[in-house]
Amino acid sequence: METRAQKANQKKDLRGESDLTVPEPKAPARESGTREGAYFEPPVDIYETDEALVLHADVPGTANEDVETHLEDNLLTITAPVKEVDGEWRLAYDEYAVGHYVRQFRLGQQIDQAKITATLKDGVLTLVLPKVDAARPRRIQVKTG
Repeated sequence: METRAQKANQKKDLRGESDLTVPEPKAPARESGTREGAYFEPPVDIYETDEALVLHADVPGTANEDVETHLEDNLLTITAPVKEVDGEWRLAYDEYAVGHYVRQFRLGQQIDQAKITATLKDGVLTLVLPKVDAARPRRIQVKTG
């Protein structure tokens, strides 16, 4: 049986072909920033189709209105706070801490930045990054001469 590390080594490198830089995830950090608390890099899965890249980020414990996606100078930033459990509940067990999710991706010229969409459902943030028309595969018809 393959280990997770072995599977990760077999994954397709998206940096060259799809023009999306995916930095290695880091361990939670307590860095100084504009928000107090720990910072986490949410795990992501990225799929590629002929039309777009689809990014799924796990951000449990966040509310739709609190998730922010920001695009500036080809840098896509995802931020989302993890809030404490409502006071009426008594926590019996937890596997994620209160803090902030932060993850960044460098976008290249193959992504149509004006058409990026984001949705949040059941703790999974889905971003659709459409490719520009020139980057999409197409069939060229051969004419008889």
